[in-house]
Amino acid sequence: MSQTPDLYCVMGNPVAHSRSPAIHTRFAELTGEPIAYERRLVPMDGFAQGVRAFAAEGGHGCNVTVPFKTEVPGLASECSARVQLAGAANTLTFRADGSLYADNTDGLGLVADITRNAGVPLAGRDVLLVGAGGAAAGVLGPLLLAGARHITVANRTLAKAQALVQSHSALATLQKAELIAQEPQAVGRNFDIIINATASSLAGAGVPVPATVLRPGSLAYDMMYGPAAQGFLDWARHHGAVPRDGLGMLVEQAAEAFLLWRGVRPPSAQVLAEMQQAT
Repeated sequence: MSQTPDLYCVMGNPVAHSRSPAIHTRFAELTGEPIAYERRLVPMDGFAQGVRAFAAEGGHGCNVTVPFKTEVPGLASECSARVQLAGAANTLTFRADGSLYADNTDGLGLVADITRNAGVPLAGRDVLLVGAGGAAAGVLGPLLLAGARHITVANRTLAKAQALVQSHSALATLQKAELIAQEPQAVGRNFDIIINATASSLAGAGVPVPATVLRPGSLAYDMMYGPAAQGFLDWARHHGAVPRDGLGMLVEQAAEAFLLWRGVRPPSAQVLAEMQQAT
């Protein structure tokens, strides 16, 4: 008799674009882990209710995407150090005793994709992080720990960028990194690596920073992927930068979540290569 698979999902709004089900299904095939993974569209004001409903259905865990990442810590019984620093989480584990454990694998996935898959070192580099929401909050700590020399957090609402910088100031000091906040149009220098952590691509909006942030050969990274990221990638390519979308980050953060849930590290490089070949 075949084993009933354990149920997982990704929750967000919108969520139809998410490739997480395909990634985790492939991880399960390659590792032999018995899981089923689906998308869950939840109302903008119904995230907590959605989590409770999924747990009641026997769910074992879920990934969380926009715009709910900052709501996750308030639901969790325990949060990892990464979540405590970021104030945001993308992974929930439903424990047997009914408690919820929150972690954030976004930053681990981003750093792995940039340094290992793209082959671009972060140590000693100047980084522009565009955005100050849950996505940006989840990756700032790991970017600092990866050895970035300077990080500018640029956000349309300057106060949000300043708050994010303040919450990470002790880590920046420990890492001997310069960390500042600015409004996007006020950024007056160029960078080795530009990371778009806003939802502008998903919304079809324009690029949120001027082209002067780019230098020839800069890595211009959009945390979105697929058609949503195309405008940003075209802009970067037009200005002589090296464009990269967030598919590798998605696969790598999923691998970290899979490891957390199942205790098995899936072959993320193989899955990423398969997905890139299929597009």
